[in-house]
Amino acid sequence: QVQLVESGGGLVQPGGSLRLSCAVSGVMVSMSVIDWYRQPTGNQRDMVATIFRAGSTKYADAVKGRFTISRDTVKNEAYLQMSSLKPEDTATYYCHVRAVMDYWGQGTQVTVSS
Repeated sequence: QVQLVESGGGLVQPGGSLRLSCAVSGVMVSMSVIDWYRQPTGNQRDMVATIFRAGSTKYADAVKGRFTISRDTVKNEAYLQMSSLKPEDTATYYCHVRAVMDYWGQGTQVTVSS
């Protein structure tokens, strides 16, 4: 059974940083494509960052230069390091694993506010 558990969300001031974690069980992150998505309240869910099996990465224009996606193949976890956070980054952030099937975590809330 595949499970994804996100953590690390919270309230942060503009300009601050947060690191989101996604603990994955039941599938190997090294053999999967991992995405982070975000969904502001009342809006659609959009892709933020992707790390491919070979380790290359891709980012949405809105977060380029501020967010970094990574993975730890020993811990079988994925991460999203977020810096220079802005109020418009406020959203529920979801980990998404693309393996034989697609899997989603439960989400973690990030609120950027002074």
